[in-house]
Amino acid sequence: MAVLIGVSAWTVLRPTGLIEPTPAAETVTDAANSAEKPENGATPTGSKLTKPQTSGALSGAHVKETLTNDGSVVTTFSPKQRDGDGPAFIEVGGTKGQDPRMAAFPNDALLEDAPEGRLPITGPDGLRPMDQYARPWSGARGTRIALVVGGLGLSQTGTQNALRQLPPEITMAFAASGNSLERWMQEARRNGHEILLQVPFEPFDYPDNNPGPHTLRVGLDARKNLSELRSSLARITNYTGIMNFLGGRFLSDADALEPVMRDIGRRGLLFLDDGTSAQSLTGTLAETIGVPHGFADMVIDTELDRTAILKKLDELERIARRNGSAIGVASAFDESVEAISQWADEAGTRGIEFVGVSALVKDPQQQ
Repeated sequence: MAVLIGVSAWTVLRPTGLIEPTPAAETVTDAANSAEKPENGATPTGSKLTKPQTSGALSGAHVKETLTNDGSVVTTFSPKQRDGDGPAFIEVGGTKGQDPRMAAFPNDALLEDAPEGRLPITGPDGLRPMDQYARPWSGARGTRIALVVGGLGLSQTGTQNALRQLPPEITMAFAASGNSLERWMQEARRNGHEILLQVPFEPFDYPDNNPGPHTLRVGLDARKNLSELRSSLARITNYTGIMNFLGGRFLSDADALEPVMRDIGRRGLLFLDDGTSAQSLTGTLAETIGVPHGFADMVIDTELDRTAILKKLDELERIARRNGSAIGVASAFDESVEAISQWADEAGTRGIEFVGVSALVKDPQQQ
């Protein structure tokens, strides 16, 4: 009876957002749970296979698996913080991405403790943060666009405005030097957004143009740059990858860039180059060492004028229709957020699918 109540509650409260869970196909009965394991060691139909947690897509929950009479496995999830008073969640079959009910909380199996804080890492079973926290998409090979709005966390009013207006399909990039990042991250994840972390890299006119604390610099040795990188990575969790914040000089120096790219790849993160530096070597190095990476096709708000931004978005759509997909980046200015919100609604009616940026990067594991 308790399980049936849980299923009823799940049916009523079924969320929308990051993923659309598959409805339960079987009901687990108390009689099925009472079956005993045969002497030959096979798992009997209806027996319970219980484990404390999993590092899979729905990690961070207590998990119970039950083999039903038709041979399928019913998995029951309950949050770690449960006190036993709430309903149980039942999921049949696999899912991609993170359960939207738990999207604001990290998968502990994808974190390691370091002096700088909790850092992303590939899980023991090979699960990567870029997979765990990705926004699922249809899988259709139509025209796809990923729009990334960056600079979040630098302005409280600007961040609030972006979170209020932008649809969940838009990827949000938080500046590592921003404020209240954990709170903003959780709100963005609850709203269905995939997120990136913007790490500061040295520009050509540094220090006159200073990206902020923990800037990775060409003049530092690899050990110091990796320490600065870790300080930024520890600011928040639940991001799929890294996006550069400035960095023209650093991204064009292979000796400085290579150890950083290797560490990003080892941690199961993607790297998105915002496309502002023609001398960037991120694509070349990422291809060589097997790091998931992408390159923005266009910065859509180089001119802070609503009409100009809309024209850039139309141009981005033409690129996507010609190539099958495109990535556009912008900053969280009021003009940019307003234009993107309006244009995305209209473009959706023209057959454009907006996806998280992780869906469009080159991933060595998928080739």
